[in-house]
Amino acid sequence: MNITLSADEKLIDNSRMYAKKHNTSLNNLVREYLKKITNESTLEDAAIEFGDLARDSGGESTSDYKFNRDAIYERGNY
Repeated sequence: MNITLSADEKLIDNSRMYAKKHNTSLNNLVREYLKKITNESTLEDAAIEFGDLARDSGGESTSDYKFNRDAIYERGNY
């Protein structure tokens, strides 16, 4: 089934650039989002999404970083 989507031109352009950067299409992004919000994604899809997020959004600590639990609680990041 086809649908028509209306959105701001800049939003569409930015979304297409995002899709291209992630080697997919705007159509596929919308399809996957609809699956996600309707709980139709599979366990495999969730694992792939997790891997993509970890790769694209993961941080890296400096070599001299030392975990400090007290500092986390002081900042309220728990």
